[in-house]
Amino acid sequence: MSMFSVLDVASSALTAQSYRLNVVASNLANANSATSSDGQPYRAREVIFAAQPLSGNAAPAGVSGVQVAGVVAKPGPYKMEYQPGNPLADKAGYVKMPNVNPVEEMVNMISASRAYQANVNVMNTAKILLQKTLTL
Repeated sequence: MSMFSVLDVASSALTAQSYRLNVVASNLANANSATSSDGQPYRAREVIFAAQPLSGNAAPAGVSGVQVAGVVAKPGPYKMEYQPGNPLADKAGYVKMPNVNPVEEMVNMISASRAYQANVNVMNTAKILLQKTLTL
């Protein structure tokens, strides 16, 4: 594995974690939205990652990075909040609210930001090693 492929792997991970951070931000921004664009309450989303296989016929078995395979809605019931004065309330006075758990989203955000930082450190280390190689 060359030093440049290390940069490619870290770069793909940076892109994937950045996407994950955007999805977490969207979840947190919509945590109190009673309706979304389709008229239903917002559903929390999560990012699914997949390994990016090496391409080419002569490529050895392995992985060349990570990619975002998709974004899926988190399963689970909506939160029901008692708000009898809300126009979206049902006959019992309950409003369906998003299934976003702010604590889980904050943990997910911290995890994504640390993974992002770890990949930045990998890129910086690879850069330093390449610079040291050039000075030899």
